[in-house]
Amino acid sequence: MNLLEVLRGRFYQALLGWAPDPLTASALVKPATDSKFGDYQANAAMSLGKSMGKPPRQVAEELLARLQWDDILEKPEIAGPGFINLKFRNDYLEGLLSQAANDDRIGIAKVANPRRIVIDFSGPNVAKPMHVGHLRSTILGESLARLHRFLGHLVITDNHLGDWGTQFGILLYGYRNKLDAENLKKNPVAELARLYVEVRKEFKTGSDEEGGDKSDPVQDACRLETVKLHQGDEENLALWNRFMPFCLEEIDAVYRRLDVHFDHILGESHYQPMLATVVEDLLSLGIARESQGAVGVFITEEGAPALIRKSDGAFTYTTTDLATIDYRIREFNPTEILYVVDSRQHLHFHNLFETAKRWGRTGTESGPRLVHVPFGSVLGADRKPIKTRDGKAVANLDQLLDEAVRLAGEIFDANRAEDAELFNRSLVAETVGIGAVKYADLSQNRTTDYVFSWEKMLAMDGNTAAYMQYAYARCQSILRKAGVSPEALDTKAPISLATPEERALAIQILRMEEILLAGASELRPNIITGYLWDLAKAYSGFFQNCPVIKAPPALLPSRLLLCHLVARSLKLGLDLLGIQVIERM
Repeated sequence: MNLLEVLRGRFYQALLGWAPDPLTASALVKPATDSKFGDYQANAAMSLGKSMGKPPRQVAEELLARLQWDDILEKPEIAGPGFINLKFRNDYLEGLLSQAANDDRIGIAKVANPRRIVIDFSGPNVAKPMHVGHLRSTILGESLARLHRFLGHLVITDNHLGDWGTQFGILLYGYRNKLDAENLKKNPVAELARLYVEVRKEFKTGSDEEGGDKSDPVQDACRLETVKLHQGDEENLALWNRFMPFCLEEIDAVYRRLDVHFDHILGESHYQPMLATVVEDLLSLGIARESQGAVGVFITEEGAPALIRKSDGAFTYTTTDLATIDYRIREFNPTEILYVVDSRQHLHFHNLFETAKRWGRTGTESGPRLVHVPFGSVLGADRKPIKTRDGKAVANLDQLLDEAVRLAGEIFDANRAEDAELFNRSLVAETVGIGAVKYADLSQNRTTDYVFSWEKMLAMDGNTAAYMQYAYARCQSILRKAGVSPEALDTKAPISLATPEERALAIQILRMEEILLAGASELRPNIITGYLWDLAKAYSGFFQNCPVIKAPPALLPSRLLLCHLVARSLKLGLDLLGIQVIERM
């Protein structure tokens, strides 16, 4: 049930045939800025007053006379120049809560018009360990996929791996010059990771890893190994095929730990056979042209072109991404494609999307909408982006997760109760530690940078995963103490909102559909974390002021149901963020 849409629907009907643009006016129904004035607020009277030539307060009075409200609202109040404060009737809220308690989706409807959405996220280079720079794309993309699927959209996740670039030239060079054959037999993943690091150390500071630097002999040698691979050199191809399973397993281990899943994992190598055709097609259509031996698409005549073939014949990321768009349209027939990639790639995606439009792949009635979902950087204590090689922070992603789990385990040891034998320490540490890393990232506005802080991340109070997990565990603890399992709970029992705290909690529970739709529309999981924080605070007020176990017998079933609905809402919200809950903490 979507309380906001219920109200907007009522206002739309009241405005229809009376006011200009009723859809825009009804959209001005918003959540109240202060709960003491009501649950929601209608703010259309001011703008309508201008267009209708009437004082806003008079418009508000006339609007209320047209509004059907008495079956769901207490009497609306007009405040100030024409704001209309709206408060739901308790019996209406109680009925909705009873419906939610008996619905496997907690009363949250699926969208009426589902879309086919491809989400491109994570995309690491597979020849080197994943690092903290991959964290945001990976968990943002997974959360957006979970959210859209839950709402009823058909979601196709595609991990566009970097499996054909310079990083493999580095491994090939390292294999020939620095290999420890015995280590390769014992632990191929660790040996390949070591080779990458050792060779990369010999690159000159400030050199261009992707393009190669002929004044840097090691980097240039790596570039030549890459060129040989792309030209079909049998030995390099054989080594590439030998390395790939080990590289993929290392990445898959991180994904398993993060509970991240993909429908398709198609690397750059998958599209390599298609690249020449892309260039030929763009040339023949006059979309691209040659310049100084290279081929590019001139987005503007003044600016630099988006290169699709270099002067040495090598293809570029843009060429691969164009081939990927063409493939996804043919294979998946999406209505939109989301690219969860950091904000520094803004110019690349601007050029890519404009080229795809000129190519006729988008911009038509049948073509998909292409969306760059940008995000900021993870910063160290010095407020600079954490780098893989700076040695000042845990940059390797697997090591970062290990550290989070270790610290979570220490917190558990320091705070464990007398019945600690009931707990699985390793499970608690892993769930709390990894949940903390995810939540700290997802609770930020994705377009901003944020400072990585273990202390804030693992705090047991405030807007953190640990606090949400604890709130969930507290709900479950109450049910256990009441001697009732969630499965045996009487969900048909009447719900009573006898106190302000119960009512405030009810409003938060029933706002979830509104919140999820907003998070999906704006592609911002932090809208969900903000909601979970509001829900947890409302539950804390309820917990402190409304006894459950010692409640009067007439109120006990209702309050147990409220606890159960809070637990289900917290669990669902955390699951959409890719975070697990714990039954005991």
